[in-house]
Amino acid sequence: MNFPERFSNLPAHAWPRLRALLDAHEGGGPLIQMTIGEPKHAFPAWVTDVNVQNAAGFNSYPPNDGSPELRGAIAGWIDRRYGVPVDADTQVMALNGTREGLYNAVIALCPERKNGKKPAILMPNPFYQVYMIAAISGACDPVMVNATAATGHLPDFQAVDAETLDRTVAVYICSPANPQGSVATRAYWEALIQLGELHDFVIFADECYSEVYRDAAPVGALQVAHEMGADLNRVVIFHSLSKRSNLPGLRSGFCASGAQSMSEIKQLRNYAGAPLPLPLQAAAAAVWSDEAHVIESRAMYAEKFEIADRIFGNVAGYMSPEAGFFLWLPVEDDEAAAVKLWRETGVKVLPGGYLAQDVPGVENPGKKYIRAALVAPKEETERGLMAIRDCLYPV
Repeated sequence: MNFPERFSNLPAHAWPRLRALLDAHEGGGPLIQMTIGEPKHAFPAWVTDVNVQNAAGFNSYPPNDGSPELRGAIAGWIDRRYGVPVDADTQVMALNGTREGLYNAVIALCPERKNGKKPAILMPNPFYQVYMIAAISGACDPVMVNATAATGHLPDFQAVDAETLDRTVAVYICSPANPQGSVATRAYWEALIQLGELHDFVIFADECYSEVYRDAAPVGALQVAHEMGADLNRVVIFHSLSKRSNLPGLRSGFCASGAQSMSEIKQLRNYAGAPLPLPLQAAAAAVWSDEAHVIESRAMYAEKFEIADRIFGNVAGYMSPEAGFFLWLPVEDDEAAAVKLWRETGVKVLPGGYLAQDVPGVENPGKKYIRAALVAPKEETERGLMAIRDCLYPV
């Protein structure tokens, strides 16, 4: 059989690579898992009750765009959080996890050609892997824009050459950033939106970590576009209950934009979507309407950030993250550091190079880092961080 080369020739995904790297070695202590960003804080106990109360919904096909109650709860949250009034019927769509939306947005919104050329989609490097696969699936060139210490760990899209920008149809940007925890400022969003207007591309703003922050709540892309009076169709935001509410298994997210962009996204989903079952939509609506559990969870992350700062504060190159729940720790060799850590301590982390790619003329910007997730309970997280410091950064 013949298979499409654009998928057959993909680089190996991070998790199979990690298993191949570490499984050949015995761990040097009790396993402390700090690789995957799967929140372990308790989700609201009443979520189960809402599911049970709405169990009859399993007997019905769920509405494709999300129930009116869920879309209304999401629209209400966007207005409370960002001060942006959106129409629940035309500007919001529920997702079966944000990965679905981030992937399908390219197919729904990106043209097959631009200025007579193959289109390009810009994305940060390191990046969430779905960005690259979405670009490839949409017959676009994925263009990696390095996000390093020199650029404040956010991609400098302003530095991209004009020829590439003229064929750019979309830009992916994650803020707060995975893995570095950097936050796009209002000025950053303004400049990116202006660049999009100048070169006519859409901005896919992955804001899944927006509610895990330390001090001030991160400004949002749709918020800035609204304040600027920009066309909201140029910005699509993506959010999830996975990180905000510690519910990765609920698979509840949403995207929101201007009505025209959302109409195109909804049209694709009519054919290719997998809507969330109604009982889960009812639970999601209740969760989007509650902030008490979010505040409680955020306080627990703040404690773990303080622990990390205390443990790594004297480590050269340590960056205390503004938001998110990862540490992006400097090392000489990411794979060697991950193997050493596993063999000597039993702590598993992710080599940073697995989240990034080589850019012509520039080494993979992740190879000098490891990513450690702060998702476990405080005591386990502290043990893991102490083990990392003692193993990789001895005094």
